[in-house]
Amino acid sequence: MEFQKSNYWALILGGSTGLGLATAKKLARHGMNIIIVHQDDENQSEIQEAFADIRAHKVKLRTFDIDATEKRFQQKLIQEIIRVLGQDKIRTLVHSISKAQLKPLSGEEPTLQKDDFLMTIDAMAVSLYDWVKLCYNHKIFAKDARIISFTSEGNQKAWANYAAVSAAKVALEAITRSIALEFAPYGIRANCIQAGVTVTRSLQMIPGNETLRVHALKHNPFKRLTVPDDVANVVYLLSKDEACWITGSIIPVNGGEHLK
Repeated sequence: MEFQKSNYWALILGGSTGLGLATAKKLARHGMNIIIVHQDDENQSEIQEAFADIRAHKVKLRTFDIDATEKRFQQKLIQEIIRVLGQDKIRTLVHSISKAQLKPLSGEEPTLQKDDFLMTIDAMAVSLYDWVKLCYNHKIFAKDARIISFTSEGNQKAWANYAAVSAAKVALEAITRSIALEFAPYGIRANCIQAGVTVTRSLQMIPGNETLRVHALKHNPFKRLTVPDDVANVVYLLSKDEACWITGSIIPVNGGEHLK
């Protein structure tokens, strides 16, 4: 519980399922207060049960069911977050937003259009900068803040129906590096975790995801898939004081899946 006496908060964008939820649970177990921004129209009972698990660690939890990528909501939401924080600060900002158009480039309609690319890149990449800038402008970052986002092997490899997300991941990594460089004078560190193939709701939406799982199992030295807790553990490590010299990095968290 090393964060228990620090009054630190984690702001997790997309924290009701998958990597974001696993991260919220992990950080809460170590005493960090949690703000989760999510948007869900179903599975509310499961989500509330997961939130109850976080509260069981005797940390503060506030949740907002709203689209964090919509700029018309962001100003209102940041004011709510400021009220929640009081005099406390955000130590860790986690970007785990999955809002994408998964369509082919060719073949029968519907195929990807320019607007599909723009929407996906804005939601899954540019919104990271939106939130870093919001938190910075309102002076709610801790003096040694950590920005962490999630990318995938689709940043370099082509998967069918994944073109818009692939472009977003490349943009996300570029934005992360620039944040690391230009916000360093203000004590902000920024890194991107390249997770291995992980069975989450987002993965299950990708057409042909079963093939990705088989390929990952075949090439992983440990012969298992990445699980959300693997990724959450690294977010926790990057949030510790001892990780202050890690910034601007794309960190594979996949058990060596990328080696072959």
